Amino acid sequence: MTTLNWVFNLSLIICVAKLHFISCRASFSPDPPNQQLLDRVLKLPGQNFNVSFAHYAGYVTVNKESGRALFYWFFEADEDPSSKPLVLWLNGGPGCSSIAYGLAEEIGPFHVEKDGKTLYLNPYSWNKVANILFLDSPVGVGFSYSNTSSDSLNNGDKRTATDNLEFLLQWFERFPQYRGSDFYITGESYAGHYVPQLSQAIVRHNSKNDQKIINLKGFMVGNALTDDFHDHLGVFQFLWSVGMISDQTFKQLNVLCDFQSFIHASERCEKALGNADEEIGDIDMYSIFTPPCTANFSRLSHPWKRNRKVGLLRRAYDPCTERHSTVYFNLPEVQNAIHVHSKNSPLKWETCSDAVNENWKDSPRSVLNVYRELLHSGIRIWIFSGDTDAVIPVTSTRYSIDALKLPTVSPWRAWYDDDGQVGGWTQEYEGLTFVTVRGAGHEVPLHKPKQALTLIKSYLSGNSMPKLELVSDL
Repeated sequence: MTTLNWVFNLSLIICVAKLHFISCRASFSPDPPNQQLLDRVLKLPGQNFNVSFAHYAGYVTVNKESGRALFYWFFEADEDPSSKPLVLWLNGGPGCSSIAYGLAEEIGPFHVEKDGKTLYLNPYSWNKVANILFLDSPVGVGFSYSNTSSDSLNNGDKRTATDNLEFLLQWFERFPQYRGSDFYITGESYAGHYVPQLSQAIVRHNSKNDQKIINLKGFMVGNALTDDFHDHLGVFQFLWSVGMISDQTFKQLNVLCDFQSFIHASERCEKALGNADEEIGDIDMYSIFTPPCTANFSRLSHPWKRNRKVGLLRRAYDPCTERHSTVYFNLPEVQNAIHVHSKNSPLKWETCSDAVNENWKDSPRSVLNVYRELLHSGIRIWIFSGDTDAVIPVTSTRYSIDALKLPTVSPWRAWYDDDGQVGGWTQEYEGLTFVTVRGAGHEVPLHKPKQALTLIKSYLSGNSMPKLELVSDL
């Protein structure tokens, strides 16, 4: 250790001992490994339990000229993190926070109680099997910010992929102990764009530099926006097949919307989608067989909920759960604990950003071309789908996969959880595995956390989804 690092670490220890950790952070310009120490989260408000794992939260600047900085929260595996892979989780929207959804109600170790002030441990957290990195992307989402105000109004797929790649390159400098770890990217919904696009950027970056700068092993996406035509086709067929829309509306939607953008639809398509909403009624499109939350909840508190439901990617499954996170992450003591730059971040933390969503620039109609490129790269590609989601339903995903025209390696079959119950169905193709999760909605780990943990275990191990083990009486 250099003399400078020794002095820095001693000063940091003194700062922590004096309980002036936040002010001390501003007093130094440490090198990346020392910044890791500064990002360590010591204790969270409402955490009435101890944990065996370390976790870190803070910012990585991805563009110095404009001052774009992305917020991350990293959880080491609860046992032997050095032997575990590293998994990045991204939520979509575009404009929704991975802290709000992926961490706080899906795969993170800490979830928020109904009082909005207390945490509880998630027994099915993915940090049981991996080191988990959550990223709020792009700028304007969650606690991520830019010193150039116009940046939040000029996001799009291309810049998001570029900034996310830069984030990873800088993050590995800060956490060099994970630089050689097997690295996987996961996410859901509009992250069906983010995840393969970032994977493509990494593969190309490694190829350009003729070395594995980032040790990408694969990606996995759930209920993912993939191809606008096939996604629309699948949505409308799903709505019609379960009896949610009329024959007339089904035909109208296919005529007016099949060839439209999922993000920027035409006025005629929007009108047809509105007609569909009227027929569907007040149900939860993200989980069609579970009741929506109505307790002390006003739809008017979220402007986008006044708009159409069909094809809307931004809303969470349970608005009550969403409210718990909103209360918790707006507490000043919580923001201090996770090192939020309050002077740069929005005055009020929101699960999803209207400004980011409504001003989204480039959104390609399909990412199937990205799949076609990456299928030849040797990385592991899985797609999963909760089969009670009506936003990006299982029919949409199957149409998109079929469009790739991949040879079947293992035919369609049921897979089982460790209780011997059918967890869903799966088919293995050359270069891609598809898994459905029975009874899960848009946010699979929220609805079926146990089955989702089985899913990530199988994916990371490279094994097929489990079969039913027949016990012989002999």
